[in-house]
Amino acid sequence: MLKKIGIGILILMIFVIMLWFTSNNLGNVDVDLAFDTITTSIPIAFLVVFVFGWAFGLLCTSMFIIRLINERRQLRRKLRQSEAEVSSLRNLPLVDAD
Repeated sequence: MLKKIGIGILILMIFVIMLWFTSNNLGNVDVDLAFDTITTSIPIAFLVVFVFGWAFGLLCTSMFIIRLINERRQLRRKLRQSEAEVSSLRNLPLVDAD
């Protein structure tokens, strides 16, 4: 519950900062894309950069999560193999060393 409230407050703060930034920066900016130059407003340029940054962060995070899931699957498989080996060793008869 507290986590949801914190996330809500964080989203609200970002929204308020975006509104404040937008109202204070109404000018235009030229964005050079190497093959074309686009003239757009500053808030739109920042919004596009923010969305691309968010998408890139999501992609990086998803790659990390996929790697963790794969490692977890391998560790579970090794654990099952180790448990089976221990179980088979426990079932062996004891041999006295004379």
